[in-house]
Amino acid sequence: MPLIIYKDHRGNRLPSVTTIIGRFKEAGGLLYWSNLQGLQGKTLDEARAEVTTPGTLAHKAVEHHINSRPETALQGEGEIIEKARSAYAAYLHWESINRITFRHTEVSLASEKHAFGGTMDAVGMIGNALVLLDWKCANAVYADYLYQLAAYGLLWNENYPEHPLGGGFHLCRFAKEQGDFSHHYFPSLDEEAETFLLMRELFNRVKRAERRVR
Repeated sequence: MPLIIYKDHRGNRLPSVTTIIGRFKEAGGLLYWSNLQGLQGKTLDEARAEVTTPGTLAHKAVEHHINSRPETALQGEGEIIEKARSAYAAYLHWESINRITFRHTEVSLASEKHAFGGTMDAVGMIGNALVLLDWKCANAVYADYLYQLAAYGLLWNENYPEHPLGGGFHLCRFAKEQGDFSHHYFPSLDEEAETFLLMRELFNRVKRAERRVR
């Protein structure tokens, strides 16, 4: 997905949900990985391009599917492709039994009230309720994912108060190496939304402190 710049109605640039959460994220593992790639003579772009796993391929196939794009991620042969196809099939089965109707995908919104922006994967209907859906490729489910979902809920409900997310939040995960599919449902993320807003305030405070010492 190309870089999206979020702005308020005055044209002021706003931080993204992932930028705010990432400011307070433990980055030791990422720094270690980045350093290892550098020691091997690779740029970060080259290293990222090499990371093809069943999970990443299944995740990409879902992106193509929900956005009605040609599904090219699962072409070819080999063990990785076969695992990715199995993972994608498991997701499609879950989608089918829940009878999900996608209403909007890759929705980019900005909050005037809290001054941040973000792009959510999808909003759809399950039964008669509007739900927010997000897909991850990761080896576990982390608390950061809940803060991210909650922040997207804040964005949606501020911009579309007449269409609240009455059906809650659905997190779909593909394990990186095996591609195993799992689904997690959260009927409410009110406490996580409060935590994110505390992060948003702290983000501003840290920025102000950093400007004082420049």
